[in-house]
Amino acid sequence: MTIAFTEIADRVYVLRQPMLDVNVTLVLGDAEALVVDTLSTAAQAAELVAAVRVLTPAPLTVVNTHHHFDHCFGNATVAADQQRPVYAHQATADLLREHTAACRREAYDEMLPADPGLAAELARTTILAPSHVVRQESTVDIGGRPVVLRHLGRGHTEGDLVVQVPDADVLVAGDLIEESGPPAFEDAYPLEWVETVAALLRLVTPGTVVVPGHGAVVGQDFIQVQHDDLATMSWLIRSGDADRAPAERVAARTPFDPEAGLTAVRRGYAELRGDA
Repeated sequence: MTIAFTEIADRVYVLRQPMLDVNVTLVLGDAEALVVDTLSTAAQAAELVAAVRVLTPAPLTVVNTHHHFDHCFGNATVAADQQRPVYAHQATADLLREHTAACRREAYDEMLPADPGLAAELARTTILAPSHVVRQESTVDIGGRPVVLRHLGRGHTEGDLVVQVPDADVLVAGDLIEESGPPAFEDAYPLEWVETVAALLRLVTPGTVVVPGHGAVVGQDFIQVQHDDLATMSWLIRSGDADRAPAERVAARTPFDPEAGLTAVRRGYAELRGDA
């Protein structure tokens, strides 16, 4: 199956990889380009580069929205193009550089039950850590076109980055926002996530196109609903902790499906204990 980019704004394109429905964003400048996220394996990343080359021969700068395998394990293949820079938050870079084996093992264990073939590919994948770190905010010039990288706070992970293309009114949110499934809380910070999405909302106008980590592009109304759901969940977690309620009981009342809700409550309780 051939994968291809779709233009969502002026010289901004999105590719939806069918496996895991993960998004890659391509921003074109004058004789330079930027790719946000690089998919899961060398093979997927090679297909991604081929799709990019249909649109541009320009050298590529890479941004990772966070450290999960489906967003960054293709770095070595994509950034091999003239040894281009790879940007990420400091926490993401540290995880991929200092805990490479653990990141690979986590990816393998996650995918093995559902897709042993992909798990085997992940086990063989060379992980390239980011070369350029972002702590709070950085602006990258892509051939005369500014792209802003922001860490708005912890949420889906410790090192979430959002990518803003101001002249096109596009925001790439990574897995801070998901459209094709519920938020994933396995190593999240549920109590802080709501504040991070509130900060994201302050960057969004009624006309802003928001690229989620997974699924179709969304807008302001979708972000507001997800913020409100996270706020409800945060209140339930704090209330449940005060009442010493079992996580299972609190999870049944969250706006998310029971599995996601239970993971969120357990992570939220860990946050309140200082263990997350």
